[in-house]
Amino acid sequence: MQRLRSYLSLIVLASILGVHNASAQNAAKIDLTGKWVFNVTTSAGNGTPTVTLKQKGDSLSGHYSSQTLGETELKGTVKDGKITFQFPVSEQGTTLTVTYTGTVDTKDSMKGRVDIGGMASGSFTAKRQ
Repeated sequence: MQRLRSYLSLIVLASILGVHNASAQNAAKIDLTGKWVFNVTTSAGNGTPTVTLKQKGDSLSGHYSSQTLGETELKGTVKDGKITFQFPVSEQGTTLTVTYTGTVDTKDSMKGRVDIGGMASGSFTAKRQ
């Protein structure tokens, strides 16, 4: 009887570890490459920029396009479901760094915070097109 309990315990443990490992592998397989539409709300106003991302491993590169901040290239990272990217903007002769940080909800959605060079901040949601 003791041997049967030990055997069953090992099966349960193996099953739990297998599910956890599969979840971790699925999270690692998320590729953010593509065109994203952001919904941004900040203390300086709202906008719907378009962001085109290219992911290679943990590295992100891409293009940011909005009516308020213009067009620029971006760089960032994605790791363990957390995303961050930055890009420079010039505002009245001063260059500011815009930083987006957030989490990937699903392979087609993310949400988080945006900081516009310490001058304004807010939140965002994004969906892949």
